[in-house]
Amino acid sequence: MEFKLSDHAQKRIQQRKIKPEWIKAAIEHPDLLEDDFEDSTLAHALKAIPEKGFKKLRVIYNETTEPVTIVTAYFE
Repeated sequence: MEFKLSDHAQKRIQQRKIKPEWIKAAIEHPDLLEDDFEDSTLAHALKAIPEKGFKKLRVIYNETTEPVTIVTAYFE
């Protein structure tokens, strides 16, 4: 799945050392997919990342844009 990063997401994934391929894996094959409680255009994809000791990566993205826009991503 194609995606683009918002300015906020670009800064945060650099700070948090999140690899783009982890984001892609999360949105293409999430372990869990949740709706956002406040914004119906947003989805939350959660994926355990083996390289990070199976910590869960949460990727929040706007699913109504083409390509989808990553809003932010962080490890829980």
